[in-house]
Amino acid sequence: MMPNNIKRIYFIGIGGAAMGNVALALAALGIEVSGSDQAVYPPMSNILQKSDIIYYEGYDEKNIKNLPAETTIVVGNAISRGNVELEYALDNRLPMISMAELAGRYLIGNNTSVVISGTHGKTSVSSLTAWLLETCGERPGYFIGGVPGNYSSGCRASENGIFVSEGDEYDSAFFDKRSKFLHYRPDIAVINNIEFDHADIFDSLDDIIKSFKLFARLVPKSGVLLINAASKICREIAAKSLTNVQTFGIEPDAVWRAIDIEYAAEGTTFTLMKSAQETARFTTPLFGEMNVRNSVAAIAAAISAMETDAAFRNRIFSLDSAVNNIQKGFTSFKLPKRRLEIIGEWRGAIIVDDFAHHPTAIAETLVAAKQKFPSRRIIACFEPRSNTTTRAVFQNELAECFSGASVVVFAPLNRPERYAEADRLDINRLKKDLENRSITAYSLPQSIAERPDWGGEIARLLQEIIRPNDAVVLLSNGNFGGVRSILR
Repeated sequence: MMPNNIKRIYFIGIGGAAMGNVALALAALGIEVSGSDQAVYPPMSNILQKSDIIYYEGYDEKNIKNLPAETTIVVGNAISRGNVELEYALDNRLPMISMAELAGRYLIGNNTSVVISGTHGKTSVSSLTAWLLETCGERPGYFIGGVPGNYSSGCRASENGIFVSEGDEYDSAFFDKRSKFLHYRPDIAVINNIEFDHADIFDSLDDIIKSFKLFARLVPKSGVLLINAASKICREIAAKSLTNVQTFGIEPDAVWRAIDIEYAAEGTTFTLMKSAQETARFTTPLFGEMNVRNSVAAIAAAISAMETDAAFRNRIFSLDSAVNNIQKGFTSFKLPKRRLEIIGEWRGAIIVDDFAHHPTAIAETLVAAKQKFPSRRIIACFEPRSNTTTRAVFQNELAECFSGASVVVFAPLNRPERYAEADRLDINRLKKDLENRSITAYSLPQSIAERPDWGGEIARLLQEIIRPNDAVVLLSNGNFGGVRSILR
């Protein structure tokens, strides 16, 4: 859908993956796009240049002072008061909008909106849902926070009426503390799981549940709310819904259910049941029980979207045809970057990169790694970096989630000065807890975090630990001190 009342857009914070990809999608629609960021690195810098999008390195009010009339300012959620461009925009009453509201209004718009939410799996499920729709002959729009393996960018406008979004519960902007997904008006909503996370935004699990309740209320009666059958919280949220609620998972009462699951080093095979009726047997390149649930959620979301969209536009929809194409989609699906991604081999060991940084995601990632590499010893390297895992919130859970590893290496805490010592994650205690579980654990001194290249210390430690045929799994939502470039 072509935006009809925005002509020019300026992104404060255009170098971020989400902001940059939305900028690219809108530029492709003919909108005049420009922006700025503190620093813009490849690959985003290269992509912006190829798209002839003007951007400035560094924030300066002169960047924004001479913008043409009718330019709307998009404020990223990483931008805070004190930013000179933001202050100029406020002083001069320039029109402002958050990235989430922009996407909701001008990319999703009146399309059939498929929103994938949950504490874990959002990027994988939204990428898979979009790709399954693609292989079924649709040309969905999509907005995915990570880097999808099957697409050249993380955002694209819809060509035929369906739009898939990764529904992030994080806040929208400094002036809009609502979760981003509240701007996306779902027709098909997936709530995959709900746990405590984002301790910098939410005070408690109850706060997070409140946001998901508001999200579920947005689904119209004509829509579908798909919830994880294994989650008691998801079931409680859905209990008061006025829409069509359908469960998914491996539980006996799930509407969309995987049975006869076979795990192998090449992937996973399962039979899909819908309402106790066998639909088809699928083989996916994904690993672990969580990804079985993710696969079922994506199938349910894609089929529900096509059924809903077919009714809206009077298109002919064939379930049999869709099932055949969905298998083609699984066969050709490529995981998003940093999802159990093999990035190289180092000293005879395979190096695997993964975004997991929450205890549940870490545990599931290590289970999947063991399935994919059954003959290899698993060495887990974890960077406590998020606003939740650097605190003591998950002290006990982190001691439990590494059971799938033989060896664990802990990087220094990221910015520990943010919290009082009593509130920080205690690495020494964590090491002792793991050793009591017969897991070898190492840690690096906190002092090395002051150096930008501290990843070299991780590499030196790994050099002493690694054996040929090991699998080293890097677990972080950040740069990990640059260790990835060393181990490639």
